[in-house]
Amino acid sequence: MHDSIDPTLPGTDRQTSGTALYPGTFDPITNGHLDIIRRGLNLFTRIIITIAVNPQKVPLFSLEERCELIRGCFGGFAPGQVEVAITDGLIVDYARKRDAHAIIRGLRALSDFDYEFQLALMNRRLERSVETVFLMTGFRWIYISSTNIKNAARCKGDVAGLVPPHVDRALKRKFA
Repeated sequence: MHDSIDPTLPGTDRQTSGTALYPGTFDPITNGHLDIIRRGLNLFTRIIITIAVNPQKVPLFSLEERCELIRGCFGGFAPGQVEVAITDGLIVDYARKRDAHAIIRGLRALSDFDYEFQLALMNRRLERSVETVFLMTGFRWIYISSTNIKNAARCKGDVAGLVPPHVDRALKRKFA
């Protein structure tokens, strides 16, 4: 028997649709984040990069600085394709408020999956109309995280090529 995909089912064509949130602290945004965003735009017409206020973390960059650093990455994109926002509540509540039907989460390694899977299940329990979409980070970015970037930059390590140039300059200023 031949298995086929029903072309009438949502998601079976390669056209993009709808809005997705990509939440995180983005302290700072890295080329790994940008990889996920670019690939997410193959799936969604619009991505709202959502800086989630996390009281358990002490960020290096202020909310305003993070917004500016993120906005500095998307000058060549179509207007409305990428937006930057801030929320301090539940991501699923913010998704519903912004009419987003998906949350994008990037995965680097198996260790990320356990945490992200639990988070996705909780979000699904809280709001069934919002799906979580996992995207694997591109292989060249698999070992980087905002924390690793900050630690290297703090010790005067060269992080050029791991973050956009304007983020590299901002990190050098912070640790000068």
